[in-house]
Amino acid sequence: MRIVSMALITALGLSVTACGSTTANRSVYSERQPVVSKENFILDLSAGAGGLSSSEQNRLSGWLDALSLGYGDRVSIDDPSYSASTVAKAAVESIVARYGLLISETPPITEGKVPSGLMRVVVTRTMASVPGCPDFGYRSHTDFQGRTSPNYGCGTNSTMAAMIADPEDLVRGNHAQGEDQTRASKAIRAYRDKNVGGQQ
Repeated sequence: MRIVSMALITALGLSVTACGSTTANRSVYSERQPVVSKENFILDLSAGAGGLSSSEQNRLSGWLDALSLGYGDRVSIDDPSYSASTVAKAAVESIVARYGLLISETPPITEGKVPSGLMRVVVTRTMASVPGCPDFGYRSHTDFQGRTSPNYGCGTNSTMAAMIADPEDLVRGNHAQGEDQTRASKAIRAYRDKNVGGQQ
């Protein structure tokens, strides 16, 4: 019984120590990290067999202008009943192309059912922010714990979250396509291969 009690006390002591160690950040990593969130905007358009009327096209253009559609946004067409014609979808693609974007193949799940005879256009916007920044509540001269301030890294991470063109790159990253990697390393290769002082 005594051994069990000592083991229990030891386990409780270790758990308290572990909890205490998480309250003080003694590393050089910032506590405040960028958080990526998504929001869907929907617009239902009347799209029959004859295509998309001029009034509906103007309504779509005005809606996209109001959203300030741009790089990083995802536009998709949700037509679960397959009632919209290819002409109507082509009209939406043409309007979205004016903003330099393409239609995504897979639409996200949105709230509510798409009414029969209507076509839903979904704009998915990804945003990055750093919650809790700035944080000036900690004063290093009051507890002398030798830890990193909670405000450490707020400026860098907040600036990165505000400047990144596509916030999804913070989650999944981005891969170079084609010859981009070769072009990026061309200047480095030329510097390394140049003849310095008559030596190869």
